[in-house]
Amino acid sequence: VCRPTVINMYSEDLSNLDTWFDKWITFMFEDSVRIPISETEFEETVPYKMLQPISKAKYPDITEDEAARSLPIQTLCGAIFDAILVHMMNTVVDPPVWQSLKKTMVENLNKQKVPHTVEILKRSYSSSDIIALQEVSSSFVITAQNHFADHYHVVPPSEIDASRDQNSILMLSKARFPNGATSEITDLVYNSFPEGVKVPVATGDILAITATDASGNDYVIASFHGDTNGLATIPVVDAILQTMASNELLANHKLIFGMDANTYEHGEAGKKQDVLEFASHFVSKGLSSCWGDRPNPENYTTFNARTYLQPQLNKACKSSEKREKGDVNPKDFILFANEQFEVVHTLKDNTGDKKYIEDMAFPTLNFPSDHGILSTVLKERE
Repeated sequence: VCRPTVINMYSEDLSNLDTWFDKWITFMFEDSVRIPISETEFEETVPYKMLQPISKAKYPDITEDEAARSLPIQTLCGAIFDAILVHMMNTVVDPPVWQSLKKTMVENLNKQKVPHTVEILKRSYSSSDIIALQEVSSSFVITAQNHFADHYHVVPPSEIDASRDQNSILMLSKARFPNGATSEITDLVYNSFPEGVKVPVATGDILAITATDASGNDYVIASFHGDTNGLATIPVVDAILQTMASNELLANHKLIFGMDANTYEHGEAGKKQDVLEFASHFVSKGLSSCWGDRPNPENYTTFNARTYLQPQLNKACKSSEKREKGDVNPKDFILFANEQFEVVHTLKDNTGDKKYIEDMAFPTLNFPSDHGILSTVLKERE
């Protein structure tokens, strides 16, 4: 079920505004949709009830009044935005032309995203002991649990994000971790944020668990998706470490932490997290990374640019500007305690075949993610 708009998987006719508007109103205020609230439970709701208030803590540029009125403002702005796009597309090109092109893109980038992701994991990463994924849909969780049942424990957070449907999850090799997750400690991490400090994290962004491997070694394993500007990344790392240090049952666990840190080659104090500042911080806490203690700021793991057919127009650019104005940054990390592990080798991948093509924008029709895959082999220090 999709909102009638140009920029999602909606497949019905949008060749004129009158047709679009009737369908939009019906969808938002009358149609019932079925959404997952857990691995096994669903609930019926009307789409407008799924809108979430916009938090000033996460988006500090908005006013307190805008935050208080954010639900009706979202609804109105959403309708205006969708109407503009429908009008624009039907003005610049005949409807059959753009709607046919859209169907091809939807099929490969959206409808086949979960199958493509599963196929890549099976083909190239099926020997991994730990797989940390971020911004995962509930449909992917269900699919992965079915496809990987023989070889992996697929671990979603106990509280999934049903509205945004973007969750951090973990997959643990049944050979390495026969009992899977022994406990989830995500709530302990949230409770370790400093009192009174607003950290821009949403439900589903953090998953932290404990697990014991086949040799009896205890681990804290975490998966995390940072906010757009990376301002939550350092506080979340600190909260994980504080959780482990303050709980005697966790003090001797080994930490493995996979994350989309959303760090930037060129940060801006208080606005965008600089990658070298992040590295200096985690090193000061006794951690190292798959990229070492001082990552190369030009070792990019994203290269994507946005057209004007999406809601964040401040991030849009012309095709000729995609390298200059796109999101080309060193955003992804695997962290661990420096005294416990050392890196044997690390690779990055934006093809699904354990290869990374520099200066290639992605996702592509064959690679469904806008972040490269990291794969690291760690060796325990003696």
